[in-house]
Amino acid sequence: MALTVRFIGSLRASADKSKLTLELGTTVSLREVIKKIVEEQPKLKRALIDPELDDPRTNSIILVNGKEINVLDGLDTKLKDGDELILIPVVHGG
Repeated sequence: MALTVRFIGSLRASADKSKLTLELGTTVSLREVIKKIVEEQPKLKRALIDPELDDPRTNSIILVNGKEINVLDGLDTKLKDGDELILIPVVHGG
C-alpha cells in the first residue's frame, strides 16, 4: 500500500522535504501512520507530537484526502492505498 504524506509550513522544514511516500502493509490506522512518519523522520517528533499528551492533533491540522480527521474517525481513521495525508502546523502564540 502506498500513501503520500505532504508537509506544510514549518513541518516541511523539520522534515527537510515537502512530500514523503510510505509503503505500508495492508490498511492501517492514521495513528500507526503517524508513528511510522516519526520513526522515519525523527526531527518531526518535536514539531508534530505534543509531549504532554503524546498526540499530534494539538500541534497540527491533519487532512486525509482533503477531509479534516475530526469529521472522519480521528486517529483511528483507516487509510488505504493511494490516500493522501496532509499535515499542517498550528501556529500558537500570545
